Amino acid sequence: MAGMDERLALHCIDGDSRSRAELARAAFALGHHAEVYGSVEELAEHQPREGILLARDESDHGGIEVLIEQITALGVWLPVVATGEDPDTDRIVAAIKAGALDFLPLPIQQDRLAAILRRIDEEARNKVAERRRMIAARERIASLSNREREVLEWLIEGSSNKAIARELEISPRTVEIHRANMMTKLGARHAAEAVRLRMEARMEPDLAP
Repeated sequence: MAGMDERLALHCIDGDSRSRAELARAAFALGHHAEVYGSVEELAEHQPREGILLARDESDHGGIEVLIEQITALGVWLPVVATGEDPDTDRIVAAIKAGALDFLPLPIQQDRLAAILRRIDEEARNKVAERRRMIAARERIASLSNREREVLEWLIEGSSNKAIARELEISPRTVEIHRANMMTKLGARHAAEAVRLRMEARMEPDLAP
């Protein structure tokens, strides 16, 4: 993500064409680039990878909470700023809890947009970097066999090779082999790196009951 002295890509999701146009004009006036979409489905056709998402908080469609869930499911990992007309405190709090970095009231005010972009710049860059690490970690973990994944899950629990062997009903030597293969695929030099990758992936535990 670019610093605030550089041009940003602002991706605007809004079902109202006038609102989309106003957001785009404000972005261009501040020296940034703007892409507009009428819906999440339209955004999905383009799959943006850089920039900030300005998304309309539409209660008729479940609000910003549902929208963030939808874009996450699509693999769009951009920081989100919610937008909406005359937002009350409850809407703002709900949007922030759902993962939005801020709430931009509509109709758009250019100086307020500029202030929000300055305020969230570092947080947005950190969030993008965090999500990229998550994607990379998930891709590595996806390369593991089922047994290697099980060994990793028990490793996260702090289990020794002998304890893992008992849980999986295999020999400690077999655990060592699966663990070595798992470490190689993850590119981890020691157990701490494998644990860190697993935590960065933010995946639900997958241990047998």
